[in-house]
Amino acid sequence: MYLVTMVGNLLIILAISSDSHLHTPMYFFLSNLSFVDICLISTIVPKMLMNIHTQTKDISYIQCLAQVYFFIIFLGMDNFLLTVMAYDRFVAICHPLKYTVIMNTWLCNVLLLVSWIIMFCISLIHIVLLQQLKFSIGTEVPHFFCDLAQVLKVASSDALINNIFLYVVTALLGVFPVCGILFSYSQIISSLMKMSSLASKYKAFSTCGSHLCVVCLFCGTGLGVYFSSSENHFSQRKKLASVLYTVVTPMLNPFLYSLRNKDVKGAFRRLLSRAASGS
Repeated sequence: MYLVTMVGNLLIILAISSDSHLHTPMYFFLSNLSFVDICLISTIVPKMLMNIHTQTKDISYIQCLAQVYFFIIFLGMDNFLLTVMAYDRFVAICHPLKYTVIMNTWLCNVLLLVSWIIMFCISLIHIVLLQQLKFSIGTEVPHFFCDLAQVLKVASSDALINNIFLYVVTALLGVFPVCGILFSYSQIISSLMKMSSLASKYKAFSTCGSHLCVVCLFCGTGLGVYFSSSENHFSQRKKLASVLYTVVTPMLNPFLYSLRNKDVKGAFRRLLSRAASGS
């Protein structure tokens, strides 16, 4: 799964960067989503594979902090990018004549830069607060990676401030983006209902299908895990949900966006033909 994720997302990035037809805001954000997915899964899976190979489940304190830090950054970036991509589709379908004016290069770069800065700052605050806690030697985290919510549960000292900050951030970076996505799609559906041509409706909504599938899988499982993590027993069901949004979703993204998108498939063919001719 890790190799498929890496190869699939790298092909998406190469296809978009090498094809001038795909140098548009939608594919700009898609290539960044693929990059973030590579980073997200690389934060978790290599350590997991090493533990499987060595038949141990050990992780050092520093490694755990690093995993928490980068996991929060890339998870938040995934969330931001999915939200921005929903806004991009909203502008493209509801305001097509103003699309190039609204979604200009400057705005796209600013949205991306601001998202990175916000996530770097939030993750840093989490780590600073986490370093104030005490942990016993041989502490066990009931998860397959250092998930912040589970790390806080096994702390030997009071983690009230950490938990408050965690739930506030989860609400702000979880609920608000989801509301933004729902608003964007409500406006998209409203615009589609006003279209008289069935072919136009299908063409317009087909550009949103892949994104909607990824949003449902990623946000549904991710928010479900974090808002139910207050329970004492971290069940196998929650671990499975964690696998879905940390491992399965990054692997499925290239398939969802390439199989349903003629432009991406055409870029893949041109990329492969150039590679074949070059060899």
